[in-house]
Amino acid sequence: MKTVNHWIGGKPVEGVSGNFGPVTDPATGQVTTQVALASVEEVDAAVASAKAAYGTWGTASLAARTTVLFKYRALLDSHRDEIAALITAEHGKVHSDALGEVARGVEIVELACGIPTLLKGELSTQVSTRVDVASIRQPLGVVAGIVPFNFPAMVPMWMFPLAIACGNTFVLKPSEKVPSAARRLVELATEAGLPDGVLNLVNGDKVAVDRLLENPDVAAVSFVGSTPIARHVFATGTANGKRVQALGGAKNHMLVLPDADLDAAADAAVSAAYGSAGERCMAISAVVAVGGIADTLIEKITERAVKIKIGPGNVPDSEMGPLITKAHRDKVASYVHGASAQGAEVVLDGTGYTVEGHEDGHWIGLSLLDRVSTEMDAYRDEIFGPVLCVLRTDTYEEAIELINSSRWGNGTAIFTRDGGAARRFQLEVEAGMVGVNVPIPVPVGYHSFGGWKESIFGDHHIYGNDGVNFYTRGKVVTTRWPDPSDGGVDLGFPTSS
Repeated sequence: MKTVNHWIGGKPVEGVSGNFGPVTDPATGQVTTQVALASVEEVDAAVASAKAAYGTWGTASLAARTTVLFKYRALLDSHRDEIAALITAEHGKVHSDALGEVARGVEIVELACGIPTLLKGELSTQVSTRVDVASIRQPLGVVAGIVPFNFPAMVPMWMFPLAIACGNTFVLKPSEKVPSAARRLVELATEAGLPDGVLNLVNGDKVAVDRLLENPDVAAVSFVGSTPIARHVFATGTANGKRVQALGGAKNHMLVLPDADLDAAADAAVSAAYGSAGERCMAISAVVAVGGIADTLIEKITERAVKIKIGPGNVPDSEMGPLITKAHRDKVASYVHGASAQGAEVVLDGTGYTVEGHEDGHWIGLSLLDRVSTEMDAYRDEIFGPVLCVLRTDTYEEAIELINSSRWGNGTAIFTRDGGAARRFQLEVEAGMVGVNVPIPVPVGYHSFGGWKESIFGDHHIYGNDGVNFYTRGKVVTTRWPDPSDGGVDLGFPTSS
């Protein structure tokens, strides 16, 4: 059986804890790989390697850093299919979706290649007589990234390329459910010329996570995952004196106004709700239909949903793959059954779905729930599966109140032809990322990704300018060179004159 070990100090390191976790192919239900689970001592070894490397990498020239990053970008480009295949094998998403994930991750590597511009400081001359003031940004030291199962390549690339471009060294903790893609990313970075110890990887579970949050040599932690774990990461990390950005869960709403193109809205709803089997923090999971359009919209969504081809991710005509685990599949199904019991209308029931020849896979079909209320579990919880809820309101005002009452504020979208309504929505809605006739408004790399409310803990969003600011700290330098006319003691508070 294949074993995925750690990567410390520029080379593979076998796990010595004796603890291993299973890695399953979701399409077959078969265990294909085992992954080493790090002990506290192994996490500390990775941090120590990063700390030692920081002594030289933190002062390396911007030219030296970007030379490695440009080579890394080229290697990623030539290995896209390989990385996507690793994602499909362990996560289950279809190959085209996995390729899209890799592409969005490479965007951040490209951003990191421009770090000389992003790190430019500011200089004010003659703020007082012969006094100049400069603002600069410097790296933090050793930083860590803890990433989720649903984007095993993209989310790591949201973190470590910018972090190391800024001069930090990095310890990556991928999800133990999908370790191979992250491991390949680290191997390719070494091949690109990244010095030993700058980028390390430890596989593991809660033991590894908690040690990264507690280790005194880790200056900052970036996390993406569920809201309960994000809250734990933020509370524990900050209690240990670390800078933390912890991105949590979501319940993303898509508001459809009566004037919207309902065919376009239905296309968007199906794509955004069921893509990657709904295992996206930016998935649309609640459509809010305003006025009398709900029946027509649901009919159009249903027409499209029943045509989606479900199958193994490595089969070319598959459009949606399985869920990550059997337990998760059963949990998602329970929300569909529960919604019916709580009074929702089950338009499409995807529970009990199987794929011929792959009966042991973690399969579930597409589910569509109508007349959902805000009190129902299917609405209140983040399902993280291919279940779309439809809620009905009479007016825009009722709809915006419903959306803003959610405890999450990750992403949202409005579908309308009315520019005034769209402008009002983007200003009034309480969410960090807003789409206007765009169902999954994931920002491009040179903007920042992040939500509001319980979708994020910490002050910085991820990548973009926020990412650069998160992985650096500011310093202000005030300079005056001696002049023969200077002299004398002055105990007064310094002023500009």
